[in-house]
Amino acid sequence: MHNELQHIISGESQIRYGENIQTIICYLRAGEKSGSLAKSDKHFKSEETERLKTYIETHNLWRTNIDLSNYVSEGAEQKVYLKDDRSVVKLNDGIYYLSWVDYFVSLLLNNYFFPDTAYNLLGFFESEDIIYAVVEQPFVKADEPTNLAFVEQFLNSNGFQKIRNNDYFNPELGIILEDLHDENVLTYKGVLYFIDTVFYLKQ
Repeated sequence: MHNELQHIISGESQIRYGENIQTIICYLRAGEKSGSLAKSDKHFKSEETERLKTYIETHNLWRTNIDLSNYVSEGAEQKVYLKDDRSVVKLNDGIYYLSWVDYFVSLLLNNYFFPDTAYNLLGFFESEDIIYAVVEQPFVKADEPTNLAFVEQFLNSNGFQKIRNNDYFNPELGIILEDLHDENVLTYKGVLYFIDTVFYLKQ
């Protein structure tokens, strides 16, 4: 599975809604190789964002027709809007990640592990000098509260071990999965739906 994930992240293997994300990752990583800053440098992400803007403009990926009147909710990292009765649109500024590449890798990992709630990258939106990735995701309406013990049991069966609160780690794959509280994992007809995942590859 480790090699399979590496092939997906590198773009060598296909995954649902992965092509655009994989292409952007390859583009940004090529820029990293020619840059002089380490990811830990506070200026790294700003330089990466400028490269991302160039890519967006070159490929006409700005999205300006987002209906902001259908606001649903927001957290520290994203705003959620109802698109229709089947999907939502999320604007995410990648604030939880050291780099945009890390954010896009998280999308790919979500789509690999949780295809029922796969993210489709539609483009990008800019507001008040902040760039947001625009992603579409299936709309899930919970019909009962989520039992976090069931979440832990499910993740344990898939190699993830709880490390604290609602955060998990898969030691075999070197993947961290965070913030799985009962608003980020919904239950519908007894099935768990992971709608807000924060994945990291352990460095």
